[in-house]
Amino acid sequence: MTLLRVCIDMLRAFRMLHFVGPCVTIFGSARVGPGSRYYEMARRMGAELSKLGFTVMTGGGPGIMQAGNQGAYEAGGRSIGVNIELPFEQHLNPYVHRSLTMRHFFTRKVVLVKYSYAFIVMPGGAGTLDEMFETMTLIQTGKLKGFPIILMGKDYWKPLMDFVYRMADEGMISAEDPELIFFTDDVEDAVAHLQRHAVRQFGLRRKPMPKAIRILGEKPMP
Repeated sequence: MTLLRVCIDMLRAFRMLHFVGPCVTIFGSARVGPGSRYYEMARRMGAELSKLGFTVMTGGGPGIMQAGNQGAYEAGGRSIGVNIELPFEQHLNPYVHRSLTMRHFFTRKVVLVKYSYAFIVMPGGAGTLDEMFETMTLIQTGKLKGFPIILMGKDYWKPLMDFVYRMADEGMISAEDPELIFFTDDVEDAVAHLQRHAVRQFGLRRKPMPKAIRILGEKPMP
């Protein structure tokens, strides 16, 4: 890894995503198939986020990522994918209006966090856990504003939430830290939480994208 390559990764991302508007990032497994419970939950969530005026951002791959992008795309909202170069090719899902591919996981996470006012965490594996806990740590330590983290999939994530509360009981995290996570299976409850803690708290409102300066290579969102 070279510093030049990292800088190129970041500069490309910042220029390409300059016009995406306020986003919500959806994290989750690439291994969940269409029609499954969690795929359809993520798809509905993507659609509802679009109705709130958010751009839906995901890691751009299949599974939960595709579901979130698909929900936004089909609802007429804006949909973004931030893919990753892997030894085994992760294909970009077809439900994105704009995409880019990053070389490094850490630069990709910077981009997924930078533009987002909330984070939806669906069932996933090690990568999803990494994304969730890094985001939680940034909020916990004041490096990121208190944007909502919504953990969806109660059956799947209950052991994790039990462990988060145990960490608080053991004094490994602050007693109030578990409250950074809103835990639900209900899309309507998640939307209401976003309206209270993202839309109203940060004064977000849907507005037209600023005009792109084409001489700088900027491209407006749809």
